[in-house]
Amino acid sequence: MVETTQQLDARGLNCPLPILRAKKTLNGMGAGEVLGIISTDPGSVKDFEAFAAQTGNELLESSEINGEFHFKVKKS
Repeated sequence: MVETTQQLDARGLNCPLPILRAKKTLNGMGAGEVLGIISTDPGSVKDFEAFAAQTGNELLESSEINGEFHFKVKKS
């Protein structure tokens, strides 16, 4: 299990807010740090895959637990 440096609770937010909040949080983090994100928006699965590909950040984990989507993104 990957340890997170910061946690972002994006539950109840719809696209594009989870991505925008994650981007803002990552901007304040150092390279190699890991952001954990929890979202309830099913669209966030594809959004975070695309976000990682576009920004060069690494999507370390993506899972669904009880209708919540959990992500871990490592800042490049």
